[in-house]
Amino acid sequence: MTMPAPAEPGMPFADVDTPALIIDLDAFERNLTRMADVAKRYGIRVRPHAKTHKSPFIAHKQITRGAVGVCCQKVSEAEVMVRGGIQDVLITNEIAGRRKLERLTWLAREAHVAVCTDSLQNVRELEAAAAHSGVTLDVLVEIDCGGRRCGTAPGRPAAELAGAIAASPHLSFAGLQAYYGAAQHFRTEKERTAAIASAAERVQDTLAELKKYDLTCRIIGGAGTGTFEHEAASGIWNELQPGSYIFMDADYARNQKADGSRFDTFEHALFVLATVMSTPAPERAVVDAGHKALSNDSGFPEIPSLPGAKYHRPSDEHGVLDLTACDRRPQLGDKVLLIPGHCDPTVNLHDWYVGIRGLHTPDAHVEAVWPVAARGAIF
Repeated sequence: MTMPAPAEPGMPFADVDTPALIIDLDAFERNLTRMADVAKRYGIRVRPHAKTHKSPFIAHKQITRGAVGVCCQKVSEAEVMVRGGIQDVLITNEIAGRRKLERLTWLAREAHVAVCTDSLQNVRELEAAAAHSGVTLDVLVEIDCGGRRCGTAPGRPAAELAGAIAASPHLSFAGLQAYYGAAQHFRTEKERTAAIASAAERVQDTLAELKKYDLTCRIIGGAGTGTFEHEAASGIWNELQPGSYIFMDADYARNQKADGSRFDTFEHALFVLATVMSTPAPERAVVDAGHKALSNDSGFPEIPSLPGAKYHRPSDEHGVLDLTACDRRPQLGDKVLLIPGHCDPTVNLHDWYVGIRGLHTPDAHVEAVWPVAARGAIF
C-alpha cells in the first residue's frame, strides 16, 4: 500500500513530515541543464538512466531538455516508464526467464524498447519471445569493458554474437553496450581517464571485428556520472547513460577532479529530511531516519547544516548523530537535511518525492509532490 505523501504543494518547507525524500528543485534543474549543455557541446545523445529516479515525471523533464529516451535496468521499470508516457526505453541489462521475456516483448508493442545481451542462449530466447509477440526487437551486445560484471568478451566474441542477432528474423542488431560501471567511482581523474581509455580500446577492437560481418552500430552506449565527459570526448560513444547527475549523492562527491578538489560539476539536489527525536546526551542526538530511510551501502549520509557532526550507528528507524566535533547542538524537534551516500537505492525506499523551491531560503516551500512510481520495480 502506498503511504500518504509527507507534504502537500504550497505548504511551508518547515511543515514537511519526516523522514521525507527532498528534491531541491533549483539545484535539480541546474543539473539537468548542465548535462544537456555537455551533450550539445560534444554533439552526442543523452539517454539518462531512470534507475536513479524511477519517475516518469523526471524522465519527461530530461526529455524536454533533449534526452532521446531513458535507460532502465529491469522490465518492471521499463513498464512504469512506458505507462508514464516515455516512448523510447533501453534496458541496459540482460533479461532472463520466460515470463520476463514475454513482458519485455509485449511492451515492445507499445513503445520502442531495446535490450542488451551477452550470450547466444539469451539471443535464442529473445528471438523466441519476439516471434511469439509478433515484434522485431532491437538488441545491443554488451561487452565487458573491464568491470567484470555482465558482458561478453570484446572483439571477435562480441562480433559473432552480433552476427547471430542480425541473423535472427525477429531481432535487429542495434549496437554495443559499453558501460564501465566500476570506473564511475574511481576516485582520481587519472584512474578514470585510464579506465575509459582501456574501455575505448575494447570498443574499437569490437568495431573492427563487426566490419567483417558488415555490421554497424546505431548505438554505442555507456558512461555514467563519474566518467561521462571522457566518453563524450572520445568520438566513439554516441549515447551517454548517466543517472545520478540529477541528484549527486555523497559518494560521487568524493570523486576528485584533476586538481585534486572534490567533484562539483553537479550540485547536491537530493536529501532525506529527518527530525531530531532524542537528545539523550550533549555529544549525541538521534534522528528518525535509519536503514529504512537511507541506503548506507556507499557510506553514511553527510549533514551539511551541522559541520563536524557525523551520522553513524543506524538501526531500522534511528540514526545517531555524533556531535563531539560540532559547535551547534540540535534541539528536540529540529529538522536536518541528510545527503545520502547512494542516491539510487535511497530513492527506492520512499514512495514520494517532495520538491522544494528555494530550499535554502526563508521562503522555502513545497512546489511539487511526485510519486516514486517505479519503487520496488526490481523484477
